[in-house]
Amino acid sequence: MRIIGIDPGSRYTGYGIIEQNGQESIHLASGRINAVSGKSFAARLEIIYAGLEKILEEWPVEEAAVETTFAARNVQSTIKLGHARGVALLALRHVGLEIHEYAPTLVKKNVTGRGRATKAQVQQMIKMRLGLRSQITEDAADALAVALCHSQAAGFKKRLR
Repeated sequence: MRIIGIDPGSRYTGYGIIEQNGQESIHLASGRINAVSGKSFAARLEIIYAGLEKILEEWPVEEAAVETTFAARNVQSTIKLGHARGVALLALRHVGLEIHEYAPTLVKKNVTGRGRATKAQVQQMIKMRLGLRSQITEDAADALAVALCHSQAAGFKKRLR
């Protein structure tokens, strides 16, 4: 089963694609969509959508997982994050994917054992769990963590059936 994890952001949207083969999780692709170059907020949203569309074309997946929105201290930041997340959800639905959503604390707890883990701790655990040698961005690590979280949840649901 191929899974894409998405860590939405209005400037950088992380993505991570893994293949779950029994108990083994294999890293296929990861990175971030850089929307900073957008001249307006609407242009940044378009960059995110087009970037996800291209990734999904290159890497067909069966499952999609997205981190839920958290309330930032700045209301405007929360609203912009919500818009970026909406665009990501639309891109995933546009190719017919069912979307599974996970809270950031659940994702961190699943990957590191702590719901309040730092971004650096998540990066380190992702590198270890997937056997990555090169450095990955925080956004990509977070997206891979979402994909791994869904992989475990899907496996658990399958065993329950």
